[in-house]
Amino acid sequence: MRITIDTDVCIGAGQCALTAPGVFTQDDDGFSELLPGREDGAGDPMLREAMRACPVQAITVADD
Repeated sequence: MRITIDTDVCIGAGQCALTAPGVFTQDDDGFSELLPGREDGAGDPMLREAMRACPVQAITVADD
């Protein structure tokens, strides 16, 4: 599984970090980023829900 955050689209709403805090965090400027070692989602059951929760659809999840 591959997770991508489009940093040009992200507005820093934080819905991903609230929904799947085991995968996403926010950087010092408030924009979303993946936690180190969680680039594949680490089997988090809330990953796809976090993707759907993004108000600007900045997150994509692709099955490898």
